[in-house]
Amino acid sequence: MTARYAKLSPSRISARERILRVTVPFLGAFVVIACWAVYVELAEVPPYILPGPGSVAMAIVNDWPLLGPALWVTAQTTFVALLLAVAGGACAAVILAQSRWIETLLSPVMVTLQVTPIVAIAPLILIYAPTPWIAQLICAFLVTFFPIMLNMLQGLKSADRHHADLLKTYSASRWQTLVHLKLPSALPSFFAGLKIGGGLALVAAVVGEFAAGQAGNNAGLAFRLLEAQYRLNMPRLFACLVLLAILGAAIFGLTSKLSELALRHWHESEQK
Repeated sequence: MTARYAKLSPSRISARERILRVTVPFLGAFVVIACWAVYVELAEVPPYILPGPGSVAMAIVNDWPLLGPALWVTAQTTFVALLLAVAGGACAAVILAQSRWIETLLSPVMVTLQVTPIVAIAPLILIYAPTPWIAQLICAFLVTFFPIMLNMLQGLKSADRHHADLLKTYSASRWQTLVHLKLPSALPSFFAGLKIGGGLALVAAVVGEFAAGQAGNNAGLAFRLLEAQYRLNMPRLFACLVLLAILGAAIFGLTSKLSELALRHWHESEQK
């Protein structure tokens, strides 16, 4: 076996690894779906209790004129909140890292907002927000902001002190130290927070849709899920769950790819 792999060129081994990384997740999903279908068939579970994968797939196809726009609304809320959280969290982390007393001054407010469940404050946000969509966006932003900001702040603080002392020796300004040392050192922590924040943005967007309950063309997948539950339309309910899961997996895959592109040439966490 060792001799066989020794004959393979690095490019062929790399190509095989890339193929495995792509196919193995799909294989795992196929196994789960197959087990689901076999259980429903053998146990003769009624469709109004647990629909089979075929029924869910048909619901996605037949109800796509309803579920497609809902998926777009939820995805739009999630990605806008994530982008705002990235911009706001990174800027806030840089400001807090430059001054210890500012961090001490604002820490009670940040801790309070972070530990307060978004489900508890979502109705309050809905009251003061001008539109239900803005309320959903605020909910998603608040949940996503803190993981990104805290991870970025920790990364900025974790810059090598010996390198910082070296830059001081060469009379580097605070801006030069930030750009050439602290920001590159914070990138691994930033992308770790981005991966966490991407999933939390979707969760908070769904929570905001549950609280807002916006119907019509601006309804998201969470509202369609509740609507299907009230009507006991289980295939559509599971179709909403499947679309939410696919959206979450796509967000995680996107953030993971961004992390790989940014870190693979110099940081151990993304070197294969």
